[in-house]
Amino acid sequence: MTADVLFTGGSVFTGTGSPLRGHTVAVAGGRITAVVPDADADALRGPGTRVVELEGALLAPGFQDAHIHPVGGGIELLQCELSSGANAEEAVALVAAYAAANPEEPWILGGGWSMDHYPGGAPTRGLLDAAVGDRPVLLMSRDHHSAWASTAAIRAAGLDASTPDPVDGRIEREADGWPAGTFHEGAMELFAEVRPATSDALAYRGLLRAQEELLALGITGWQDAMVGQGGGVHDPVAVYRRALDAGELKVHVVGAQWWRRDAGLEQIDGLLALRDEIAALGREERLSLATVKMMVDGVAENQTAAMLAPYRDHHGHDTENRGLSFIDPELLRAAVERLDAEGVQVHFHALGDRAVREALDAVAAARAANGPSDGRHHLAHLQIVDEADTARFAELDAVANLQMLWATHEDQIDELTLPFLQDGAEARQYPFGDLVRDGARLAAGSDWPVSTADPLAAIHIAVTRVAPGLDAEPLGGAHQRLALETAFAAYTSGSAYVNHRDHDTGHVREGYLANLVVVAPDPFGLAPEELHRAAVRSTWIEGERVYAAPDAG
Repeated sequence: MTADVLFTGGSVFTGTGSPLRGHTVAVAGGRITAVVPDADADALRGPGTRVVELEGALLAPGFQDAHIHPVGGGIELLQCELSSGANAEEAVALVAAYAAANPEEPWILGGGWSMDHYPGGAPTRGLLDAAVGDRPVLLMSRDHHSAWASTAAIRAAGLDASTPDPVDGRIEREADGWPAGTFHEGAMELFAEVRPATSDALAYRGLLRAQEELLALGITGWQDAMVGQGGGVHDPVAVYRRALDAGELKVHVVGAQWWRRDAGLEQIDGLLALRDEIAALGREERLSLATVKMMVDGVAENQTAAMLAPYRDHHGHDTENRGLSFIDPELLRAAVERLDAEGVQVHFHALGDRAVREALDAVAAARAANGPSDGRHHLAHLQIVDEADTARFAELDAVANLQMLWATHEDQIDELTLPFLQDGAEARQYPFGDLVRDGARLAAGSDWPVSTADPLAAIHIAVTRVAPGLDAEPLGGAHQRLALETAFAAYTSGSAYVNHRDHDTGHVREGYLANLVVVAPDPFGLAPEELHRAAVRSTWIEGERVYAAPDAG
């Protein structure tokens, strides 16, 4: 059988281990039909065969992002987007420019500001008031765990000094108790009734914009970490269905249905019903909702990540704050037992060491009640994992879902996190190496738009633990670094496993879909500190090129 496409002249990362050298990959009918030594490739050439000369580049399975928010990220690109602001002054200037360019919008919405640009990680309402006057402004932080509001937005929501903190959040306050402008975690929901709803048209444009951005990064599939009702954002399910019906959903998507923190086990029937409704479409190769997202805690920089030890204050003294467990541990265990029994995968947000333990305890309860399953439950973020818990991942068959890009010194961790943690906490930051040594299975995701979705940027940090150009020691120590093969596997075959798509994606293997990425220069030929130079040259889905770098020809 002759090939539709032949990839030759480079190395081939098959999904695990070291890349193959001197091999050609053949594609026909959208699938990989052969991986053969170059000497055997001529037999696969036909008059219509397209030959892709890799010229020393790397051919790999398409990347899969195991924790991402594409629709929200795409919408933010179309709204007031602040991630390019290098400091507070630039962020405020971007807000002012956006407001001037969009005078018809009743509210200024968007996000991307960085907590480390503001004293205490908390920007004030006065900065926005000075930029836009009396127009309501509501902007999500880069990590989406805090919101920045203008005075007009605060008044529109009916908030004042008498407004109590919600049980799952905190309002930053001025001396007299009036909201200062920053709202953390559940306090962001105080604007839910007054902020303009995202239109279906904007959400659809956001999905298509996100897909375009992600294909350019070599991403051919993902797990959307927040679909269904809840979470304070537009529900992407209808948007995905529209793209599916229109033939515009090029990637494959697993949607993680949001577990509502204000409800209990009674919501499970609805989650199962939506899973089954989508499964009945018969298009699970493109869209599945057989996953539930459970947000166990918050984040360390606003001291809502659930910790075993208390946070410290500015003077280094212990406080009474150990962060928040958003789901009662007893309810968490009962819910995971039931979901596991129903064949549902659980996707945990677990950032602090207490949250990690509570999530692992819930998986252990499910294993004890139901026995082994193919749930492929996974814990995302894992900023701090107690030494006693790293081995439990392998014991419980729980996957470590890594956000590799965060495992480096930066202002947000150095100024807003580490000073408020106990002595020795730096050594436990993102303990990737410990997880590998204890046998954990790895997947990888970006949490975009919290941070860039670029897998190659994340892989650089996983391997070095130092951001490019940064003069710093590896965060947590050099022993927490990953081998390049391990990091690539996490972003390809590892995430394919989490997404239940390892039967036909995540590997360069005969019979698998030709979802592929070409990367140059070949990362496996670069020194670790030079890995950031590698870039995606082209992306392929089922043998069709869906992205080519502008100078790729």
